[in-house]
Amino acid sequence: MSYRSFSFLPNINQNSVFSNRFNKIDKIFSTLTGEKPLSDIPMYDLFQIDEHKYELTLSIPGYEEKELDISVHNSQLIVQGKKQNEKNNNKTKKYLHKSIILNDFSLNFNFDHKIQVKKAELSLGLLKIDFECKVPDEEKPKKIFINIPSQVTEIEKK
Repeated sequence: MSYRSFSFLPNINQNSVFSNRFNKIDKIFSTLTGEKPLSDIPMYDLFQIDEHKYELTLSIPGYEEKELDISVHNSQLIVQGKKQNEKNNNKTKKYLHKSIILNDFSLNFNFDHKIQVKKAELSLGLLKIDFECKVPDEEKPKKIFINIPSQVTEIEKK
């Protein structure tokens, strides 16, 4: 069975007049509900390479390696980013438009079985994590053979 992802969020071009308004509406609803704004969560792609291998790619421009933390606990992959405060010594700088926001983030991915991260690379604002998810032998499906009593032995007895 395949699942299709469905999103209630419009696909808004960043250069669109409505993109900033959407972000503002998202933040208002997030303030009311107490949830983290959807616009603050990094975009990501999750690929299945083969039966056991996966690749997760996060779009996190502006973050350095020292500001990221990747951890695995049981069957959960946790990726966190904590932006270090940049001190602005230039007091005369005045924003005319500000839409680049580098907030802290935390993404949790829960898998059915334990995972093992093979490597993580940060390049051009993309964090690529390669990992494996293997099913333990004791949890793999096993073929059960059905025995049929031999009718030949019963005929021989008659």
